Amino acid sequence: MIVYNITYKVDPAIEEVWIKWQQQQHIPEIMACGQFTTYKMFRLLEQDDSEGMTFVIQYFAPSLENYYQFIQEFAPAFSKKAFDKWGNRFIAFRTVMEVVN
Repeated sequence: MIVYNITYKVDPAIEEVWIKWQQQQHIPEIMACGQFTTYKMFRLLEQDDSEGMTFVIQYFAPSLENYYQFIQEFAPAFSKKAFDKWGNRFIAFRTVMEVVN
């Protein structure tokens, strides 16, 4: 199992609307691509929140091939939509992990 992990720092002024957008639009659209089987969304605790809350969204893919297909075919358009909507009011860091257990 492959985990596509995206960590976000979100401007406090957009936090509530950004969460709703993630839950109601962005995440469902990503899941509809068919490359991930499930996802989880987290809010990090014990972080410096002076510049905004930190969130993590993890998408679970059955294989690296699914992840690569998403990155090549879908990710650029999703990134553009997010930046067109929110501009520089968030930052995102991406990592890819493999489940070991």
